[in-house]
Amino acid sequence: MLVVATKAQDARPRAIRTHVPLDSIVLSDPFILADATTHMYYMTGTGGLLWKSKDLAFWEGPFQVTNTDSTSWMGPRPMIWAAEIHHYKNKYYYFATFTNRAVKIDTVKGNVIERRACHVLVSDRPDGPYVPMQDATYLPANMPTLDGTLWVDKDGKPYMVYCYEWLQNLNGTIEKIELKSDLSGTIGKGKLLFRASDAPWSREKDENGKDRPNKVTDGPWLFRTGTGRLGMIWTSWIYDVYTQGVAYSTSGTLDGPWVQEAAPITPANYGHGMLFKTFDGKQLMSLHSHTSINGRTRRVPHFFEVDLSGDKLVVGKPYISVGQPSR
Repeated sequence: MLVVATKAQDARPRAIRTHVPLDSIVLSDPFILADATTHMYYMTGTGGLLWKSKDLAFWEGPFQVTNTDSTSWMGPRPMIWAAEIHHYKNKYYYFATFTNRAVKIDTVKGNVIERRACHVLVSDRPDGPYVPMQDATYLPANMPTLDGTLWVDKDGKPYMVYCYEWLQNLNGTIEKIELKSDLSGTIGKGKLLFRASDAPWSREKDENGKDRPNKVTDGPWLFRTGTGRLGMIWTSWIYDVYTQGVAYSTSGTLDGPWVQEAAPITPANYGHGMLFKTFDGKQLMSLHSHTSINGRTRRVPHFFEVDLSGDKLVVGKPYISVGQPSR
């Protein structure tokens, strides 16, 4: 069975388009793999489909790349969010959030919570197909988790860093869990890194209209600065404005403590970022814009130049690739 373009799994064939400009692709949580072996850029994200490009300006796709198990907890038509592709130990690993809408695990404050969790698939090729591995689950079935990413810490061990969703705990968290050496499952239990309410910049109104920190954690991505400092970009909200901030670990490891920067690092209504390096050595951030058009949300991928040479991540100007029209 193959992944759906937008929400769920579907075996219908999809037309493959060529020479598609980046800003005409509607996609949230855009992730870029710059694959040295094929000298190709691969972009995926929510919806689980894959796009390919040689220059970051024009893209070919979308391609269906996952083969999930219809008898697993995901069911026959899982929603796929925030897919990432990591090249690790000569294989390609597909980290994503899968949701089985037919299974309800909890109801909190009137919100019905569906079975949603981070999971990892594997392939020998960057463009798949991606298939399940050993463990049936990576995280507890009774907690909604999302936006899992890969990080190898100073102890040399691989970890999944993920969000425990606010819908259940009412104050979203970012946590880590150790992965097996081949990423085929998890070891032990998750550990809290920080909570949504730790961000000094996030804001929402409570039931009485009073200000408080926002409850949402979204899209963690780990990096090291030129000085070796460990940082994490992640996204929440300032009222109704989608906003990305950054935190730094004082220990230089995932265990923190994590100290949140006071101000966001990207323009308003941009978020769920990740970092990658182009084939000519330029450091970029991929993220999506979040705009409302006639009551509907539109999310489009963007690239920003970034500087990691010092002690902090510095976000620069929008990146326009060679051959891409300036708009």
